[in-house]
Amino acid sequence: MIIENYKRSYLAGLEVAERIASYIRKTQLENKHCVLGLATGSTPISVYQELVRMHKRENLSFENVYTFNLDEYCGLRKTHMESYYYFMFEHLFSYIDIPHKNIHIPDGKLRENDIHNYCLDYESQISELGGIDIQILGIGRNGHLGFNEPNCDMNSITRKIELTETTRIDATPSFGKLSCVPKHALTMGMQTILNARTIYFMAFGESKKQIVETAFTKNITEEVPASFLQSHPRCYICLDQYTNITEQ
Repeated sequence: MIIENYKRSYLAGLEVAERIASYIRKTQLENKHCVLGLATGSTPISVYQELVRMHKRENLSFENVYTFNLDEYCGLRKTHMESYYYFMFEHLFSYIDIPHKNIHIPDGKLRENDIHNYCLDYESQISELGGIDIQILGIGRNGHLGFNEPNCDMNSITRKIELTETTRIDATPSFGKLSCVPKHALTMGMQTILNARTIYFMAFGESKKQIVETAFTKNITEEVPASFLQSHPRCYICLDQYTNITEQ
């Protein structure tokens, strides 16, 4: 893990976007594809905005890019404004030239009997493309990555999980009331995430400071899934003036 402290959150977003763009251009020169693992929420929006700008102003193409999103709420249609499918098209996919067939976002409306095989297939598609080259991550207040909640297995793969009360409470403002927040989600597993060759973890704002310190200055523990990132050799911990920490 490599800690990078920025004065402002948008500067971190610009830097991460530039590194992603640089890698995409490199793969294009080599006639190869690029696999991105993507996250939702307010944290990566600055990254997506900059990638859209580079596509429109600097001719950055996404034609050789494949994407796999971390997670999705169970029970939400793609058109639901709080679905992560909706989020990704609202902030990125509608504005770039990525082929639609290259976009992979977990399906929140699967029948229960189809979920197990669907998750195995999600893993297989990642593997067939050679794995994730760059993974973007944020963090939940309880230390979750994707929807890998506390006490998850480090060797877990894509699966259906039950959301903790903390996670559902934090999502309540978006849904209006707690009873409207889904109780389950599909998520990439910790093993899936940790297998990415490069990871950009981002956490901004005072509300994230305490969990960032716990995750990256304390022992690795299943109780704080983000702490697993300490063992990743190419995980960049991108922080702003409110979450700044010093590498131990």
